[in-house]
Amino acid sequence: MSDQSDDAAADGGQDETEARAELLDLLCENARYSTDDLARMTGLDAAEVEDVIADLEASGVVQGYAAVVDWERAESVTQAEHVHALVELNVELDRETGYEDIADRLAQFPEVQALRLVSGNYDFALEVEEESMSKVSRFISEKVAPVPEITQTVTHYVMDTYKEAGHRFEETGDDDRLSVTP
Repeated sequence: MSDQSDDAAADGGQDETEARAELLDLLCENARYSTDDLARMTGLDAAEVEDVIADLEASGVVQGYAAVVDWERAESVTQAEHVHALVELNVELDRETGYEDIADRLAQFPEVQALRLVSGNYDFALEVEEESMSKVSRFISEKVAPVPEITQTVTHYVMDTYKEAGHRFEETGDDDRLSVTP
């Protein structure tokens, strides 16, 4: 072990790093854990947990907290349709425009839930949520496709979700369709 590692372990640096990592894992598992629960699970005291979380939020490591919603079940409660689409985007860059510039323009739209630069057959993966397929289509055709550097869009509508953010969505009832045999 190097002298630097010994110094970090001696002053608690390694323990602090491990505690941060453990707290991040636990918050990803369930952001509603209480401070007392997190303290019990990590071996820290409640004040230390609050300090670490406050620091993670202030430094931008933790960007926010969100509910994982099964929108299919929610429709029966909200009486509102919810459409999720995944959009592949191909772009052509020029000397003045980079990926960051395009991402900045696209990320400003409230319909955009996620935007990622990816490897493979397309450049960006865009996730869009709207109230209907026509609204998604209109958003793509009127706001996304006209961006000069975007050369192609391919929209995939999500038909069913089985797992989201680590949470598995279970079936809610019996399948009342009739069996079909050839």
